[in-house]
Order: sequence, then structure tokens, then C-alpha cells
Amino acid sequence: MLNEVILNYILLFIILEIYEISWQKAPSIMGMLIRMNKHYSKNILLFLIMHPTFYFAVGFVMLTNYAPSAMILLFVKTFDIATKILLIEQVFKKRELSQELSLILLAPINSFLPYLGLLFYPILILLAI
Repeated sequence: MLNEVILNYILLFIILEIYEISWQKAPSIMGMLIRMNKHYSKNILLFLIMHPTFYFAVGFVMLTNYAPSAMILLFVKTFDIATKILLIEQVFKKRELSQELSLILLAPINSFLPYLGLLFYPILILLAI
């Protein structure tokens, strides 16, 4: 019974994470920001709704009675969204970008990078239960 519950949580999270990866994936961080800005510029609520793993993390923290690994998952997901919003604001709204940050954002990223969460986050879910 417990194994099924754990598997269901992990599978649900993987499905939600794959959804997020699919609409954000690009060859560079700037490409990812451009894709995210399309939704952010329409409505910040739309942008936030398109991050279902954050809401999963909030619910999961409550279900696990604030287990430390669940709290880590929530912290990482919160930091992820906050960083994306800050970068979108910096790049597209304020249009203030240092040369170093420009080089970082335009550098190609490994195609494996967006999928790292699929390895890291399920471990946190497993540890929380």
C-alpha cells in the first residue's frame, strides 16, 4: 500500500515536471526566458499556473507534515520560480543586463540539463514519505 502511494506521488510529479520541461525547453537559458516571457507578459497568474510542480510541492509539504526533504523540494521550486521572474524582469522589462550575464544567458546548455529535476526531485519525494 505504501509503495503504491510513493509510486503514485513520484509518477504524478514526473508527469508534471515533464509538462514544465516541454514548454520551457530551449537551446539556451535566454531561449528558455523568451518562451517563459510569452506567458509572463500575458499574465503573471498564467505564468504561475504553468508551474504545477510548485503546487504539488506545497501540497506535498502539508501531506508529509513538513518533512525536511519535502521542505527542500518546496524551497527549490520556490527559488526556481523566483529566479525566473527576476531574470524575466531584468532582461525584458528593465532591459538592464551586464555583459557577463548576457554571455551566460546566451551560452548553449546541455540538452540533459532540463531533465536534472527528474533525477533529483523524486529522491526528495521518496525521502519525505
